[in-house]
Amino acid sequence: MPISICQSNNYVYLCSRFKKIKIINFKKLVNSMLNHYETVFILTPVLSDVQMKEAVEKFKAILIENGSTITNEENWGLRKLAYPIQKKSTGFYSLLQFDGDASVIAKLETQFRRDERVLRFLTFRLDKYAFEYAEKRKGVKSKEVKEN
Repeated sequence: MPISICQSNNYVYLCSRFKKIKIINFKKLVNSMLNHYETVFILTPVLSDVQMKEAVEKFKAILIENGSTITNEENWGLRKLAYPIQKKSTGFYSLLQFDGDASVIAKLETQFRRDERVLRFLTFRLDKYAFEYAEKRKGVKSKEVKEN
């Protein structure tokens, strides 16, 4: 009995001549193939709020151009650094969580290195436990925002 792959809308079916055997949600299949990443970067404190938001938007645009989807964005604001970096003791912290391909990371980090507004950055892939924790934290944070 030959089996073929059939597709309709967002679903993929494994079909035989007589019946549909298995239904797979295509969006879930694609998302499961992508890695989950989190990047934190520190911007120089001499920037105005507009300039800081512009820098964050630039990095978000790089991710979106390269096929990533941004799942969470947090602006942690101006914070004191543990040690001076480039003779600065404070910096604007920003966090981006996104799903994407591994090739996106090299392009993003190249842009971080080229941009003089960035003091430090760290990008890492979330394992399944860290991803579950991040999802839970997003849910708690959204509930806090709704209450206020």
